[in-house]
Amino acid sequence: MNKQEGYIEVPGGRVWYTRVGTGEQTPLIVLHGGPGNTHAPLKSTLHVLGDERPVIFYDQLGSGNSDRPTDASLWKTERFVEELACIRQALGLAQAHILGHSWGTMLAAAYLLDTKPAGVSSVIFSSPCLSAQRWKEDADRLIARLPKEVQQTIAQHEEQGTTDSEEYQDAMKEYYARYVCRLEPLPEVLAESRRKANKDVYMTMWGPSEFCPTGNLKTFDYTPKLHQLDIPALFVCGRHDEATPESTRYYQSLVPGAEFHVLENSSHMGYLEETAEYVQTVREFLRKADKR
Repeated sequence: MNKQEGYIEVPGGRVWYTRVGTGEQTPLIVLHGGPGNTHAPLKSTLHVLGDERPVIFYDQLGSGNSDRPTDASLWKTERFVEELACIRQALGLAQAHILGHSWGTMLAAAYLLDTKPAGVSSVIFSSPCLSAQRWKEDADRLIARLPKEVQQTIAQHEEQGTTDSEEYQDAMKEYYARYVCRLEPLPEVLAESRRKANKDVYMTMWGPSEFCPTGNLKTFDYTPKLHQLDIPALFVCGRHDEATPESTRYYQSLVPGAEFHVLENSSHMGYLEETAEYVQTVREFLRKADKR
């Protein structure tokens, strides 16, 4: 499969991208999660769509193969929105589909609803977070299902501000094993991605763990604007996802004509946990959107 890669100048530095596939259909741009993670896990699944269309993956500034500036003022949603606009322009993506996963759905929503860009054919919200408060409320309910001692450890360390302690990290793993990725052992591509991630970006924007938003995204809420989306939209999540089916269905209900799909045996990494069904769901949705 044909591949092209390189660097693109964006506000704050250079980001690394790779484009796979030479199919004739409208390109797909993939926005990874985090903030501060890398493109690699999503690419390990979605590269196969290159048989029908170009698929563009990139590491957002600060992580993966991209430049890693240390200026914390760069870590804000508005700059990542500008970054995405730069990538589309540099690669000549006048027409494109967008797929965001997790934090990538926040970025997709901000890009589409704040800048109203031309030429976006459809959007896929994969395991979305479109209201940080709702995410936190869901996380609190999910934590309440964990063993009592794990709940107590989480509460104690968050209260004391000792979330970098080994005990808190172990408690985090209990949550992640249920609601983030249920595969055992974890796929190597996840471990590799974590090694190339940027914790400073994650801490500045989100917080010490998936269930403790303390960064500048903690007030993020695009639910009042979702009705403005007037392109085909798909919402997909796992049955055991920290992006709960209830919240994902709620977001979908706010977007006129949007579709909804649950992966019954997945948590947050459905694209790794049920790869074949995930790819098929995305592929069919994109094909339909291409015909509009």
